[in-house]
Amino acid sequence: MEPVVTLLARYFPDSGDELRMGGSAVSALAARYGTPLFVYDRQVVERKLEMLVAALPPEFAISYSIKANPNQQLLAFFLSKGLGLEIASAGEFHQALHAGCDPAKIIFAGPGKTESELDAVLAKGIGEIHAESPLEITRIGAIARQLGVRARVAVRVNPGEGAQGGAMRMGGKAAPFGVDEELLDIVLDQLISDRAIDFRGIHLFTGTQILDHAILLNQYRKGLEIAARVAGRIGRPVATLDFGGGLGVPYFAQDRELDIDCLRGGLAELMNEVRLDPRFDGTRFMIEPGRYLVSEAGVYITRVSDVKVSRGKKFLIVDGGMHHHLAASGNLGQTIKRNYPVAVLNKLLHPAEDTADVVGPLCTPLDVLARAAVLPRAEVGDLIGIFQSGAYARAASPLGFLSHPTPPEVWVEGGHNWLVRRRGEHQDYWRDVCPPATVKI
Repeated sequence: MEPVVTLLARYFPDSGDELRMGGSAVSALAARYGTPLFVYDRQVVERKLEMLVAALPPEFAISYSIKANPNQQLLAFFLSKGLGLEIASAGEFHQALHAGCDPAKIIFAGPGKTESELDAVLAKGIGEIHAESPLEITRIGAIARQLGVRARVAVRVNPGEGAQGGAMRMGGKAAPFGVDEELLDIVLDQLISDRAIDFRGIHLFTGTQILDHAILLNQYRKGLEIAARVAGRIGRPVATLDFGGGLGVPYFAQDRELDIDCLRGGLAELMNEVRLDPRFDGTRFMIEPGRYLVSEAGVYITRVSDVKVSRGKKFLIVDGGMHHHLAASGNLGQTIKRNYPVAVLNKLLHPAEDTADVVGPLCTPLDVLARAAVLPRAEVGDLIGIFQSGAYARAASPLGFLSHPTPPEVWVEGGHNWLVRRRGEHQDYWRDVCPPATVKI
């Protein structure tokens, strides 16, 4: 319960025995919108953004990473605060446009971009494409010539071992992400020789869920080193140096929170050096956080539908599960299952005297939201909450598995709440199904 206590004190202090989000009791939200559901609190998102902005030097820009949570309400919120958006697919590009984002404020990263995706974003005037292979650069140049445009392109670099860290390493080894640092000079020759390409700079992304500020600062310094070398080779400063995302949040009891104050101090020291270096004149420094901004704002709420004991072990069977929240089930990258912060939301002040597995309704033993969780004694009808569910929860889950309804999403702020994504009912699965072909005899 320790992570839950910390989250309640920090973000939901007006809760008593029942969780209150944005001035709304979760029992009222569950009664109005049904369970299971996701609830996002604007005040938490705003607080996290303010903390991050305060930690960054003025030369830094922020692009929200849509993959963390693509809900339109969140995108509109970040756009209202002046952020850009980072996408990893044509689908996310259309999500960004639908939210009202200027294409020039969108960057497109990720391996495996298709020709149709590149054509779509270039035709709309995307801000930058962050290329990940020589073949992708060739495709970008060819499509740009066909469209009669000049493509703004940065190159994503897979750096060496010296810049690694985080819960999920994405660089420093053989990887589908980016161009290996040792091959960068060859790729630079390709980029600057293609007149259909406006070479913008460097994108560095080596890992995610980083909770150690020293690792982040080490990665930023590595990015500066690479960008300085590139500037020397092309004879001018790079326009863009994108440090990627990677800022983590604590999910588990042993996790230590990212020290944002130490990060602020380290970045200030770095930038004091950079401001004296002509190789960075006019360079725009960027980060593209997702999880850090939205994870703590979200709670997944599900209702206990049955309580049973099997061979001495207690199970709380709830109406939600891994099909809505794959990460909480441990099936999205965990080697050993560890519980997200979990609580009985209508019994927060009750003593935690019961040990139970919280399991969903799916016909698979993988559908476990919490294992051996120490909780107040729960009964049918109680509400179970999975905290830290604002990022990589609904958007990273197999929503179609067993054709259960998809969960709605609700936004709360200042005592008001409203639906920001409706519940997808059973019949919705048939909307895109072609009618059976007529059999001719």
